[in-house]
Amino acid sequence: MPTKLVILDRDGVINFDSAQFIKNPAEWKPIPGSLEAIARLNQSGYKVVVATNQSGVGRGLFDMDTLNSIHEKMHKTLFGVGGRIDAVFYCPHPADSDCDCRKPKPGMFKRIAETLNADLKGVPAIGDSLRDLQASVVLGCLPMLVHTGKGDKTSAEGNLPAGTLEFANLSAAVDFILAGKKA
Repeated sequence: MPTKLVILDRDGVINFDSAQFIKNPAEWKPIPGSLEAIARLNQSGYKVVVATNQSGVGRGLFDMDTLNSIHEKMHKTLFGVGGRIDAVFYCPHPADSDCDCRKPKPGMFKRIAETLNADLKGVPAIGDSLRDLQASVVLGCLPMLVHTGKGDKTSAEGNLPAGTLEFANLSAAVDFILAGKKA
């Protein structure tokens, strides 16, 4: 039985994404239904963590205080609908960095497993880009692609990891998880 944990990408899954990055709290806007979906997971006993590439920090588009303010808005808005995110893991490095934490590398998922002392085998990992899915399968997560954010484009391009499940949005993916269906 997998750990009662769900790992989410942030931009394009929880909130609307932007080609110009989410650079301040005012630009962070939740996708309709996403916060309520997270609250439903919480109410069913799931821990919810976020794994997000935030190269805007490394590129100098915003600083750590601003990233913390964006996440504070996310936490407060989510709390307002009865939900919570148990932890946020992020990679602040630019795309050309040699770090192990930037998805599609699995470093963030390894850190999640170590920090939570959890086996990630079978844990749903929900993202909207191929790199989200690639990073998650290294540790045995169940890759789930949502068609919000970059999801339509990611699906159309193909080459998804074996066993990837596809959903219209986070709410539909959570419906599947809570129904306890096996892929």
